Amino acid sequence: MLRCAVLLAASLIALAAPALGATPQVGGTAYLVENATTGDVVLAKNSRLRVPIASITKLMTVLVALEHARPDAVVTVTGGAAARGESSIFLRPGERLTVRELVQAALIQSANDAAAALADHVGAGDRAAFVALMNAKARSLGLRDTRFANADGLDAPGHYSSARDVTTLARVAMRNPAIRRIVRTQETTISGGRRLRTWNDLLDTFPGLLGVKTGHTSGAGWSQVAAARGPGFVVYATLLGEPTRARRNDGLTRLLAWGISQFRQMPILKAGRTYATAALPYDKGRLGLVAARDQLRVLRLGRPLTEEVVSPRTVSLPVAKGQRLGWVRVYRQGRVIASSPLVASRAVTAPSLFGRVGWHAGEAVENVWGWIS
Repeated sequence: MLRCAVLLAASLIALAAPALGATPQVGGTAYLVENATTGDVVLAKNSRLRVPIASITKLMTVLVALEHARPDAVVTVTGGAAARGESSIFLRPGERLTVRELVQAALIQSANDAAAALADHVGAGDRAAFVALMNAKARSLGLRDTRFANADGLDAPGHYSSARDVTTLARVAMRNPAIRRIVRTQETTISGGRRLRTWNDLLDTFPGLLGVKTGHTSGAGWSQVAAARGPGFVVYATLLGEPTRARRNDGLTRLLAWGISQFRQMPILKAGRTYATAALPYDKGRLGLVAARDQLRVLRLGRPLTEEVVSPRTVSLPVAKGQRLGWVRVYRQGRVIASSPLVASRAVTAPSLFGRVGWHAGEAVENVWGWIS
């Protein structure tokens, strides 16, 4: 078998050029941009700095609530929950709503009273017990820069997270189909005729936005984690601690757009393309070895890939069309990201005894004439 490693075609490298532009200039205390499909972190600033995250906290609140309560379970609002101020849907003590409605209120309207009602329900009246569940979940997810002191995200001592952890939390929350649907909702109505309206301005302005959650307090500033769909991939951007809502929106827009611009989905292996040839016995021609299947991958531009081909120098006859005779692999930073068998591009039959004798005779004559000349 012949083994060789070569750089991928120059056409792929040429596509990398647009990714080499200047990175966006964004303020804020911390940010992180990550491709959720490939795992690449493409931009970060103070990504592990522990800072307040305001109502982004509610991603963990609803994640834990949905793990411990049925969406159609009925919650009776406590006086303590109804009294939870600032962002609110003005719940009344004794009022009854479903877990699903409270989750909607917590994520769309960012209602603190809804988050408190969920905590009281799951914690059986012990809100500290619910916060303990939030912190246990954070540890299980590997959120090493995160600690919760309440369920709503209001500023409190010892309540913090980081851009890295917020991004991870958002990705985990978005695995839940109910959460995915809710964070894309701009407006809806729940019990009592309450109209919920999102604080996520980018749902109106950024094409392909999937959510996720905004947050604002005096201690956290204007913060948000967002997810947007690119062609074949999803990019997350977290921006924490901007001084105004407008600057948060502008900065997050530029982070998402730049993150999406760094990737392309492209064919790195092409079915039917010849990646190697092999000599044929009793034949001066060569047999093309082609990839058996296409391989599409999301690639970060400006990053070289390596292609490795393993194939025989000579094949034994007969050969059937489509017969496996080797393989091709594509590596990124030493890791295989695509592979395909190499197969015979055509069938080749074995010559008869007469044909083999004739071929050898022809080779002998050709050698003699070459020596004489």
